[in-house]
Amino acid sequence: MAAAKKIEEFAATGRRKTSVARVRLTKGSGSITVNGKDIKDYFDTQDMFDMVSRPLVLTERADQYNMKVKVSGGGKTGQCGAIAHGTSRALVAAEEELKPVLKKAGLLSRDARMKERKKPGQPGARKRFQFSKR
Repeated sequence: MAAAKKIEEFAATGRRKTSVARVRLTKGSGSITVNGKDIKDYFDTQDMFDMVSRPLVLTERADQYNMKVKVSGGGKTGQCGAIAHGTSRALVAAEEELKPVLKKAGLLSRDARMKERKKPGQPGARKRFQFSKR
């Protein structure tokens, strides 16, 4: 009986605003799938594609790993940031020596900026209702 071939898979979670991305990296030819669709079909612009693939391009691993992503919440831009964050974490899990490159590029730190909540007694987060002296 032949031994089953073990596939090495590296998983990580990335977050940005209200988006959460679960990224799985496997050795392969460089295909990227987002929510069951090809990346070119899921994201509209080249900028979004570049943002998602930035960790792989920076570390020169774009054609060495296949990426399977499940992303939810937020808008497309937040999802791009979440995927980049998750990809960076998964790359570090796969190859520890890539950490300094990704850290210097700022891809390993979680971007904590979120939309500020609306406060009671005013129309938005910071805007106030018009003040009338008389």
